[in-house]
Amino acid sequence: MESEHIKAAGNKLVGKAKEVIGDAIDDKSLELKGKAQQMKADAQDAIGDAKDAIE
Repeated sequence: MESEHIKAAGNKLVGKAKEVIGDAIDDKSLELKGKAQQMKADAQDAIGDAKDAIE
């Protein structure tokens, strides 16, 4: 597993936690930050897939 995939997994986990906590405490800013972090993780996964395809 490439380091990009590991970073992505971490960002997905933290992002989802932020989203859920933000929703639970009605903090839209935190919720949106969590969603953005999950989108970043999707990009990291795509970069990791591209690196895997090259190797």
